[in-house]
Amino acid sequence: MPTGVHLRDPRQQLFDAAERVLLRDGPNGLTSRAVTDEAGCAKGVLHRHFSDFDAFLAGLVLDLAAQLERQAGALRDSVGTGTVAGNLTSALTTLFGPVPLAIIPLITFRDELRARLREARPGGGITVLAEATSAVSAYLAAERELGRVAAGADIDSLTLSLVGGGHLLFADRAPGPPATAAVSRFVTAVIADAVQRRPA
Repeated sequence: MPTGVHLRDPRQQLFDAAERVLLRDGPNGLTSRAVTDEAGCAKGVLHRHFSDFDAFLAGLVLDLAAQLERQAGALRDSVGTGTVAGNLTSALTTLFGPVPLAIIPLITFRDELRARLREARPGGGITVLAEATSAVSAYLAAERELGRVAAGADIDSLTLSLVGGGHLLFADRAPGPPATAAVSRFVTAVIADAVQRRPA
């Protein structure tokens, strides 16, 4: 591999390369060699910016988590507009995009990566799923304050149902992600009672 390739933003270019490898080859194909080959740079470039490959992977996951937190802002901004089901359908489609879904098994099966993530973000939970859970819970609570979700609705249970069920729905992507109509049916079924019982 060339050793003289100049990368304008090495960390971001390595993260982008890792995402492409992850989507193409899955978690098992994500190695330091695969990442630097994909980025078109020498293997030493990765080790100049990260102490080891698990540090790189932790950086990759935390970068994605920050992106998801920004995307969750769109869900917060939708409070009181449109329909609750429509807003949640759109949010789940974004939060369970191809890269977040590919990252989850990577976290699940790499003990050292989970340990690094716990150090960086104490509080438990699998990064990515934790962002989705936080975003959906905050959204439902805000809609409950507006009366668009029933005052007695169990926000924690609704959130777990939406995030857990949403993850399963999107994880089975063969031959592709679920249609918007399928996601909408799922969301509508989960929140139906809470929305129907809301005050007029």
